[in-house]
Amino acid sequence: MVQIKQVGVIGAGQMGTGIAHVCALGGYDVLLHDVSAERLEAGLEIIKRNLSRQVVRGIIEQAAMDQALGRIKAAPELQAIGKTDLAIEAATEDEELKKTIFKALQPHLSDKTLLASNTSSISITRLASTTDRPERFIGLHFMNPAPLMKLVEIIRGIATDVETYETAVNFAKSLGKTTANAEDFPAFIVNRILVPMINEAIYTLYEGVGTVEAIDTAMHLGANHPMGPLELGDFIGLDTVLSIMNVLYEGLSDSKYRPCPLLVKYVEAGWLGRKTGRGFYDYRGETPVPTR
Repeated sequence: MVQIKQVGVIGAGQMGTGIAHVCALGGYDVLLHDVSAERLEAGLEIIKRNLSRQVVRGIIEQAAMDQALGRIKAAPELQAIGKTDLAIEAATEDEELKKTIFKALQPHLSDKTLLASNTSSISITRLASTTDRPERFIGLHFMNPAPLMKLVEIIRGIATDVETYETAVNFAKSLGKTTANAEDFPAFIVNRILVPMINEAIYTLYEGVGTVEAIDTAMHLGANHPMGPLELGDFIGLDTVLSIMNVLYEGLSDSKYRPCPLLVKYVEAGWLGRKTGRGFYDYRGETPVPTR
């Protein structure tokens, strides 16, 4: 079994920084890569800020933060990731983009490197088929935000071998995570259930059954959800919600997974949620205000 000491993370967005954060806290050396130098620099600052919050809240000690920051290094060039023991892709939920990344990484991979994708919906088998090592490719779907959420979905492609699977499970558990095994079907377990609920909440708004506030309040208090589905959609990113719904709709050919037209309209407008300042709520003021 491969002994993982150094982890490469591709993508310095919300998920990539979160994964780098938990890996460094777990004692692994981490190389963080992004095609944008600005995003890479900003990602390192986000990790530092989030670790500081954990210190303030008493979740970790200052020494643990300092050690974790010492383990994370920027990797401006993608080829550096090829030297790691485990390379985790955490780019935008776009199949062609992910395939392009793996193809670009392949010439730089060492023989021992395991490959993983943090995809929340896309076929692991298809992604693995673009590489020279489908048997050493696996899905490691960290939940968002990775430093707080306890679950990692483990998804095997059709060619993933037993050793890769066992290494992945042990790796996730070493980070203090609980694992759930999912078959390689569109959106796996969590998003197969969660994202259609968000889409249905958007239909409920679209059809005038309730307002943004009424829908979120109803599910927050009536179903004891930590946040309402529209607020959650904004947190995830409405572009990601739409992407997952499209994967479900195209992959399962069932009309119940048709993305709500209002969701499509918001994404076309660039109102993607918290990350753009507007979604089903407007976040540009002191308090979020519904946009419908």
